[in-house]
Amino acid sequence: MNPLAWMGAAMIGLSLGLTGAGGSIITLPVLVYLAHVPPLEAVGLSLLIVGAAAAAGAYQRWKAGDFHAKAALNFALAGMAGAWLGAKFTRMVAPEVLMAIFAGLMGVVALRMLLSRDGETPDDSECHTVRCLGAGGGVGVLTGFIGVGGGFLLMPALVKFARLPLRVATGTSLAVIAFNAAAGFAAHFGDGPTDWKLAGVFSSLAVAGSLAGNKIASRLPVKRLRQGFAAMVLLTGSWMLWRNLA
Repeated sequence: MNPLAWMGAAMIGLSLGLTGAGGSIITLPVLVYLAHVPPLEAVGLSLLIVGAAAAAGAYQRWKAGDFHAKAALNFALAGMAGAWLGAKFTRMVAPEVLMAIFAGLMGVVALRMLLSRDGETPDDSECHTVRCLGAGGGVGVLTGFIGVGGGFLLMPALVKFARLPLRVATGTSLAVIAFNAAAGFAAHFGDGPTDWKLAGVFSSLAVAGSLAGNKIASRLPVKRLRQGFAAMVLLTGSWMLWRNLA
């Protein structure tokens, strides 16, 4: 197995732990291009790995008090339903098209992260059920369709629609990602054989990265780390798009 694949698995968890977003966007290309998993099988496997890492990070954040139960419940319930629905569309798309769509999404995500000017919001959290369910459902559809946790959408959605401070949004985002990923993996189960050994190793490395990311999140300039990660995502997405169009 390519050692870069193991490094990629750890980076998935590290980014999730640091920012509550971002790591899942590289899971699919790591599995496809470094671990040589077929794209349609990699979608389900990526959800398992991302879900495990997110669950570990969410537990740490919950113990630290960086968690909003009502927002997590609303986003998770709608997100799980959306992930189940989104998974149905994956089977309708050719692997080459799926990877091209994913590459384009990576570019959008990277640019958003590079241009982000996130700041703390007042601690007047207010998650209105209808708007939080709607936002959570939309993220869930994307989760199920292309195997991403959706944290890059969840973070701004939790800040905007539930008015959560960034640290609380990070912990809540990780919990929602874990639930969405579980629903998406269940919907994709049976699409192809699951390499449980690979899943176990990748999940273990991602969980370790997530726990480490949570530990150092308060000690490092997360904004700069997010921008550096975004640059890597942009380069990876550009390479994927070139490879699919070449």
